[in-house]
Amino acid sequence: MKHIIIFLSIICAGSLQAQTTTEQAVMEPIVRLFTGMNKGDSALVRSAFANEITMATVTKDKAGNVVVRRENSIAGFLKAIATPRPEPLSEPIWNTKIEVDGNFAQVWTDYAFYIGKKFSHCGVDAFQLVNNGSGWKIIHLADTRRTTDCKIPPAVADQFK
Repeated sequence: MKHIIIFLSIICAGSLQAQTTTEQAVMEPIVRLFTGMNKGDSALVRSAFANEITMATVTKDKAGNVVVRRENSIAGFLKAIATPRPEPLSEPIWNTKIEVDGNFAQVWTDYAFYIGKKFSHCGVDAFQLVNNGSGWKIIHLADTRRTTDCKIPPAVADQFK
């Protein structure tokens, strides 16, 4: 697990070097979210989010129909993070795009999701964040999920071999 956390730190730090101070601040709760997921630390994950949030996942069912699952709370997500498991959860990201307008920001990034060394799925994470004066917090998280047509960079995939 220590190896995965170091990897996440390198990936995030490397992508942050070219970012402005504001963009780095926007990314901080996202990095905290992924670090908390990897450590199984639901309190750390919770600290990345505002009090009121929405979440959505866009995927397809077995028949190929588009399905949108919505959540108005992160309670279930936090419970899943806090559930002990033998393998860490890892979600490396790349191709991150950040847009900021005052106290509102959005982040669009490709990701791959691994349980231990096993690939689970890939897609795009779309975050919306607000800075309420005490730092940036995630107010909305939507993602896509698929198990095929994943273009994971070799530098990412090789870490999970």
